[in-house]
Amino acid sequence: MIGRLSGTLIEKQPPQLIIDVGGVGYEVDVPMSTIYVLPHLGEKVSLFTHMVVREDAQLLYAFATRDERDLFRALIKITGIGAKIALAILSGLSADELALAIATENTVRLSKVPGIGKKTAERLVLELKGKLGSVAASTVMPGKTAPAQVQGNHADVLHALLALGYNDREATLAMKELPADVEVAQGIKLALRQLVRG
Repeated sequence: MIGRLSGTLIEKQPPQLIIDVGGVGYEVDVPMSTIYVLPHLGEKVSLFTHMVVREDAQLLYAFATRDERDLFRALIKITGIGAKIALAILSGLSADELALAIATENTVRLSKVPGIGKKTAERLVLELKGKLGSVAASTVMPGKTAPAQVQGNHADVLHALLALGYNDREATLAMKELPADVEVAQGIKLALRQLVRG
C-alpha cells in the first residue's frame, strides 16, 4: 500500500496531478483544498495518499494533510459515498468546516456541496456524528471553539449565523466569547456585535 508520495510535481490538471518519483510518474486525484496549496510545476511536493485497488483499476488519491486523508477514508466507508463524492466534499469544505457541519448537524451546509442531496447530508451526519472529534480538535486554531464542543443554544446561534450568510470560521470565532448558558436571541446579538466589530 502506498501511504505517501514525495517527488516533483510535473503536471497539474485538477483534479488530477502527476508526481515524478524517481523517474516514475504517479497519477493521483486530489481535492481542490490540496490543489490550492500545491507548489509550482517542477518543484518538490510531498502528499499523503490512499490507494484503491479494483478489478479494473488501481487508483491513487492524494492529500496535503493527514487529516484530509483521514476524513476521506471516513467518508468512503459510508454507503453511497464513493471516492468522487468524497473528493467533492473535501473540495467544498475544509477539514474543520466539515467537522463543524457534522457536529452541529448542519445538513443545509452539507447540501451545498455539489452531488450532496438532503438525504445524503443526513446520512453523513448520522454516520459521522461523534467520530470526527480528533480531526476537529487538531484543525482548530488557538482560541477557537472546537466544533465538537458546539452544542445546545450555541448550536442554534451557529445555525442562525450561517443562515445569515457568515461562513463557518467567522461564525465560530464570533461565538468564542459567548457565555456557556447564553440564551439563543442574546447569543445571536452578541455574536453579530462581535462580527461587526471584528
